[in-house]
Amino acid sequence: MQDEVDRLVAAWHTERPDLDVQPLHVLSRVSRLARHLDRARRAVFAAHELESWEFDVLTALRRAGAPYQLSPGRLLRATLVTSGTMTNRIDRLAATGLVERHPDPADKRGVLVRLTDKGLTRVDAAFADLLDREHEILDALSPADRETLANLLRTLLVPFDTDVPLP
Repeated sequence: MQDEVDRLVAAWHTERPDLDVQPLHVLSRVSRLARHLDRARRAVFAAHELESWEFDVLTALRRAGAPYQLSPGRLLRATLVTSGTMTNRIDRLAATGLVERHPDPADKRGVLVRLTDKGLTRVDAAFADLLDREHEILDALSPADRETLANLLRTLLVPFDTDVPLP
């Protein structure tokens, strides 16, 4: 069995035999897989009339637990965007009725962003469908292979996650 990365690596071996292209075997596959996963996720989100960024904000609120609310500051840390971007996103989600702003009882000047019933229903349905699609994608791997792959990817990802500056 050959994939596009095998063809790419073979071409580089021919064109630049002086270079060690070994990283391409892993990282080009990760990159290509990320693009395919992004397409699959966008299709699931579109079926629920959501954009990827909307799903990110809504799931951050959903994971917070009842009453499904967070401050804008906690939301921007959860989604790794700037405060201006988060304000814009909250405005857009509020305009579609998926979230509401409420005064923060612990801070007179603060607000809390809360999922509406419509937002909760939408994000729960989208998340369930996303998991169904991702299970389909992983069906080619045994449970043991999935665990091995998850552990290997974690090893590569942890240094990046620990170095991510907060906006």
